[in-house]
Amino acid sequence: MLILLPPSEGKAEAGSGRRLDLDRLSLPGLNPVREEVLSALLALSAGPPETALTALGLGSGQHGELRRNARLRQAATAPASRIYTGVLYEALDLASLPTAARRAASRQVLVSSGLWGAVRLTDRIPPYRCPIGARLPGIGALPALWRQELGAALTEAAGRGPVLDLRSGAYAAVWTPRGELAERTVTVRVLHEREVDGVPVRSVVSHFNKATKGRLVRDLLLAGARPRTADALVTTLRDLKYTVCEEDTGPGRPRQVDVIVSEL
Repeated sequence: MLILLPPSEGKAEAGSGRRLDLDRLSLPGLNPVREEVLSALLALSAGPPETALTALGLGSGQHGELRRNARLRQAATAPASRIYTGVLYEALDLASLPTAARRAASRQVLVSSGLWGAVRLTDRIPPYRCPIGARLPGIGALPALWRQELGAALTEAAGRGPVLDLRSGAYAAVWTPRGELAERTVTVRVLHEREVDGVPVRSVVSHFNKATKGRLVRDLLLAGARPRTADALVTTLRDLKYTVCEEDTGPGRPRQVDVIVSEL
């Protein structure tokens, strides 16, 4: 099973180990594009601040992010599991998992990234700011660039098992599995169900969408789940006591399931 996660906007302040070495990252076939994006990001971050802030979607008070970006080649690194610190990763709480579950996470989980394309939780990267919506000099929009490169790498990473796609919309748009692989892919939306005037109402949530996805991955890892098909993956989610509703998406497209939560 391959699990695809979005990155977090929140990241650790600093790494604590060796400098970045692209050759040590997973999915080495992405390294030429990683180098291209990294070089463009360094040039942008070392240039006129207002231009860089706008291109990266940062506020006027976030010059520190630019200074950090400009030193990415010299910065200390840490495993991606410690770099990403947002709500999803707090709920996943990888450090507290048993050894077997952490090892499974290192094999099964890939994190999408505007800078790296995708990394495993054990890959050592420095803290950075490069959202998928950034426009970099000489490159332009990142989705168009990564869309040409990620398909082969992620298809190979998926192997013959199911794919649990928990990426957010902007990152999910960068790569959409096709054909037979799409039919092995399960995408998840989290809905909050509550009663309004005695009538059940379901709505999309944001903050708790991320927390629920983090808990879902944690529960799969703790259970040692090894589903071999998309059907088995959906069954496993139900066995873990998640309320799952599935929509008919037709052949050749990813399966879409809603996970319904009543408490946030």
